[in-house]
Amino acid sequence: MNYATELKKFATSQAISSAVRISLAIVLPSVILAHFGLLKEFFLFPLATSFVGLTDQPGPFIRRRNALILAIASFFLVSIVASVIKNFPILIYPEIIIFSIFFTMIGVFGQRLAAVGSLSLVVLAIFIDGHLTGGHIIKSSLIFLAGSICYFIIFLIVSKMQPYKLAGQMIGENYLELAKYLSLKSKFYLKDPNFDSLYSQIITKQISIKNLQEETRETVFKTRKIVNESTTTSRLLMLMFLNSIDLHEKLMTSESDYRKVQENFGATEFLNALGNYLQMLSEEMSNIGIALQSGSKAKPIRNIDESLENIYNDYFDLRNSKLTPETLEDFMTLRLILNRITVISDEIKTIYKVFSQNLKMAKSLSTGLDVEKFVTAEEKLNSKIFLANFSLQSTHFRHAIRITVALVVGYFISQLKFLGIGHSYWIFITIVAILKPAYATTKHRNLLRLYGTVAGALVAYAILYFIPFQNVLFVLFISAMVLCFAFLKTNYSVAVFFMTIYIFLAFNILNPGNLNTIFKDRILDTVIAGAVAFVVSYFVLPVWEHTQNLDLMKKSAESNFKYFSAAMAFFKDENIGIEDYKLKRKAAIIDLANLSDNFQRMISDPKNQQKKLEHLHQFVITSHLITAYIASFSQYSETNKHYPEIDFNGWDLKISAELVRTKLILYQKNLHQNILQESKLEPEDSVETLLEKRKKELQENEFFDRRDPGRITHLTELKNLKEILELIYDVAREQRKVVENLEPELQSTIVKQ
Repeated sequence: MNYATELKKFATSQAISSAVRISLAIVLPSVILAHFGLLKEFFLFPLATSFVGLTDQPGPFIRRRNALILAIASFFLVSIVASVIKNFPILIYPEIIIFSIFFTMIGVFGQRLAAVGSLSLVVLAIFIDGHLTGGHIIKSSLIFLAGSICYFIIFLIVSKMQPYKLAGQMIGENYLELAKYLSLKSKFYLKDPNFDSLYSQIITKQISIKNLQEETRETVFKTRKIVNESTTTSRLLMLMFLNSIDLHEKLMTSESDYRKVQENFGATEFLNALGNYLQMLSEEMSNIGIALQSGSKAKPIRNIDESLENIYNDYFDLRNSKLTPETLEDFMTLRLILNRITVISDEIKTIYKVFSQNLKMAKSLSTGLDVEKFVTAEEKLNSKIFLANFSLQSTHFRHAIRITVALVVGYFISQLKFLGIGHSYWIFITIVAILKPAYATTKHRNLLRLYGTVAGALVAYAILYFIPFQNVLFVLFISAMVLCFAFLKTNYSVAVFFMTIYIFLAFNILNPGNLNTIFKDRILDTVIAGAVAFVVSYFVLPVWEHTQNLDLMKKSAESNFKYFSAAMAFFKDENIGIEDYKLKRKAAIIDLANLSDNFQRMISDPKNQQKKLEHLHQFVITSHLITAYIASFSQYSETNKHYPEIDFNGWDLKISAELVRTKLILYQKNLHQNILQESKLEPEDSVETLLEKRKKELQENEFFDRRDPGRITHLTELKNLKEILELIYDVAREQRKVVENLEPELQSTIVKQ
């Protein structure tokens, strides 16, 4: 691992920028208040600033602004109501029930409002017993409101000063994720690769790439300044994002039968050199991502042309020594792999040219796409949608019930006097943080929260015990706060670790000498909240991941079929627009990622809820391979060449028949005999005849050492095209067999809830 590069990634990331912004918004007012001796009295001011800052998720300016306004209004309303009702204990439980259900249910309108709802419940915890607010209801609520507005003002100022900063950082993060993806693929060419493990890691990486692309699409396409403004920066960012999408597809087109490649060339050193070259390209992509995050211009780390030339020379040397009629097809496969790697290399060089000549290239940018179609539709604040989800069939409502039960139980436990809990609101807050819609996610966060809290409490205790210097403690306080917010999205356990440290230091600043009580309460409250969240998530209206399997399998099978049809249309000279094709590609990748994500969560479910786990794993792997092979197949449509030697109509019928058979089984529909007949078709290709002719020429004629990296014979392209079609068919047939094994239990996967 290159630690200098990793540090640059972290230092220039959107996460650290957001963390610094929130931390400064908290610390600066706190320092001013402390200077005048008012920090204890106005402690709610920086607290409100931090809560509002946590609802500020990446995205278009207008959506962020509206969410912040809603958060400010919600927080103020909750603070007033909770402050009034705390004097009427009989009303506190109805208050918890109403607020819990409402603020959880607004999650039906997307993650942004789900965050607002969760933080509103945290505000309820702060005000519910007056522990931090005292008896001055209006004063406390107004201070809290002022702190909320403070962050909103800072948000407006920063957005005005740096309108493109967030978009640049998110696009840069796309390139960093693609670099990790390429680094994984490079390992297929190294010695003794673990194929199953690598495929699992690649599928996991596809999930993170998909999620990030969706967030970035929304930010880039929905932000008026980037889409419509004719500035060089806005056009450059748009160009860089579109290039990242195309680069992602090119990386997917580099899919090959790695086992066969290793079998044929694993004994040589060439594959190892190929893997090292791909790792080098991965580092170049990381370099581009860091430059975009930091707003600087990227320059190549190494000479890509020279390194690629060395790879080709190694290939030609190997070909000259090993090429025979028997190994001809193996070398054709290797030649196509080199061609795909060359395409990726050219793409990276083009991106570097954009940096060096951005004015000229950015002004010529014209996507020709209706970008609105590529953005996930936002749920409108429609009361009908909200009310329609009040049903046990709705996962949102079931989650709202679980949250409500857990908070009622947690609050009840916090009021038990014999436990002697001094910071009871920590139980409430921890339950909100841990309890998520999926049992697997709740279980995972529960463990991370416990590990992070215990480790953070021990370190914080040691810091306060051994370091008496207030200036040093203040620097550690700020550092821990920044790191907590920086890791909150990417590494929850580390975030909780630093959160615990800065909470200890904050309470030490406000009330020195209370260390043992804080330590006991923090650990005890976390254990209690974790136990409550675990029990509720397991026993109260649980939603097991296997209940989602069938719907996600249907969507993935359907979108792969449409993706294949769109790719095949180019070769059959059917009228299909590039925009329609890209929409089909986007849908296939998203549905694959959703299916993979569900499988990853299912692994954490109890053993008795892991229905047909092995079969689902096989379905996920085959879905990934089908999508990747279709991407490889579609790359030939860009060449505008004709391949009359391949019977595309026959292959279309043959492969579509297998894909349709899978769909029909999943949808429990009858199979027509003509589909079975189409699946058994033998396409009338002439590729084998041409291959035999070429092998005969090798036997009869002298071989010439022609070293032209840019030359790929028509026969090599034909052979690869047919090989890809065969791979798509073989994997589609394998997937159909997987689904046939699931057929008796398809109906049982839909649990009647």
